[in-house]
Amino acid sequence: MPISRIHSVAFIALDTLAVEVEVDVIASDKTSIVIVGLPDMAVKESKDRVLTAIRNSGYPLTELHCTVNLAPGTLKKEGALYDLPIALGLLRSQEKIQSNHHQDYIIVGELGLGGELRPVRGALALALFAKESGKKGILLPAKNAAEAAMVEGIDVIPISHLSDAVKFLEQTSSITPAKKEISSDLFSSKTPMIDFSEIRGQAHAKRALEIAASGSHNLLLFGPPGSGKTMLSKALCGIMPELSTEEALDCTRIHSIVGLLKDGQNLITSRPFRAPHHTVSYAGLIGGGTNPRPGEVSLAHNGILFLDELPEFSRSTLEVLRQPLQDKQVTISRANGNFTFPTRFVCIAAMNPCPCGYLGHPDKECRDNEAQILRYKSKISGPLLDRLDMHLEVPALRYKDLMKGENAESSFEVRERVKAARQRQHKRFGEQITNAQMSSRQLKAYFPLNSSCQLLMQDAVDRRGMSVRAHDSIHRLAATIADLEDSDTIAEEHLLEALSYREEQLSSAL
Repeated sequence: MPISRIHSVAFIALDTLAVEVEVDVIASDKTSIVIVGLPDMAVKESKDRVLTAIRNSGYPLTELHCTVNLAPGTLKKEGALYDLPIALGLLRSQEKIQSNHHQDYIIVGELGLGGELRPVRGALALALFAKESGKKGILLPAKNAAEAAMVEGIDVIPISHLSDAVKFLEQTSSITPAKKEISSDLFSSKTPMIDFSEIRGQAHAKRALEIAASGSHNLLLFGPPGSGKTMLSKALCGIMPELSTEEALDCTRIHSIVGLLKDGQNLITSRPFRAPHHTVSYAGLIGGGTNPRPGEVSLAHNGILFLDELPEFSRSTLEVLRQPLQDKQVTISRANGNFTFPTRFVCIAAMNPCPCGYLGHPDKECRDNEAQILRYKSKISGPLLDRLDMHLEVPALRYKDLMKGENAESSFEVRERVKAARQRQHKRFGEQITNAQMSSRQLKAYFPLNSSCQLLMQDAVDRRGMSVRAHDSIHRLAATIADLEDSDTIAEEHLLEALSYREEQLSSAL
């Protein structure tokens, strides 16, 4: 009997790697399957599912011994996605499938005992890999077809039952490929969680959020409980530009591989907003595990990472944020290799001024002693603070501020200005780079400071003892403010406003 070779894949971290499922069958007095090639327990258990599914699908098997090799043998295989390729390989080796059409497709799928196909994770990543590999298409569970069909240029064949896969490989016209066009309407503005018009007072904070959204700048909000820090953070979602198609596919690929897409969700159409609890572990925030899994910083890719009660996070967990904040990616090293996850997000952190929260409050007395306050603030290191471009005080509001009938702008109005500023940056750098990612060389090339601005910057650096990183952060903030004002150069008022978001008393207090 011939050896069958079926093309499949393995998901290692966020990488999609080719796997060849080799099936060899010989006559035996007892039916058995042996699976080799570093399978995990879920893969090993597939032999019982496969045999039962084949019998219940109407394909009688003679007594045989089947050896399944998942190549390459050095790559660990996880999950139940190899059920369908193993079953088809076995049927092909027994010559119940005569054609060679399987060579044109990548095949994945989990089998039920009746032969029905159950959904698997990573459908979008599978389709992208098949297209890059030059394959004609993919065979996968029907419930995953709409997600995979987001990728143009390959045939996505929805399989509901093992018998459907056999019929298709015998006669490829038996199933029509799934089609799904990505319409721009999918990314149309949705009602925000919190609209800017709902926020009373805090005009300075709302302006800071507009700048943060325009240039992808990280932001620290500092103020007493109830001043609106969490509300402001959630309102940031409503003024961020809509996802581009490329960004949406990138977000969906990550969430699909991790298995976080909701039932019926084929594409992520809104920017992710991740708000991990302060008890989150190192691996939960950054990513980790034997087979590294993306953490919250990667699940927030192209979106927002909100860290509430910043000093309550463990210091060791906070310190590992340095690389993803600086490099927009995080690298995890394991014995079997290095894995890099994308982390291009806007970080917005919130904290109280002290453990009780009322240090400096106009009406309430702080109950903490100096040692408690110092211990609380010392959890945030200077290097981490430097990577948060804007440090903004959010003061407690008086009753009269809450009751003001001001005509506050809506999130839609603010978003239009943000999008216009982003458009200027896209013309300057391309789609993927905003002002927050500008290098020092690009800063000097696109936004050189005139003599008066240089004097202002020199005074600020000398007086506050700023680091080079803080200096460049202020320069980038001023560039974003200039973009919001539709200006090609940084004026004094732009730089002065940028300096106001790096409050001297706030930085010294921390």
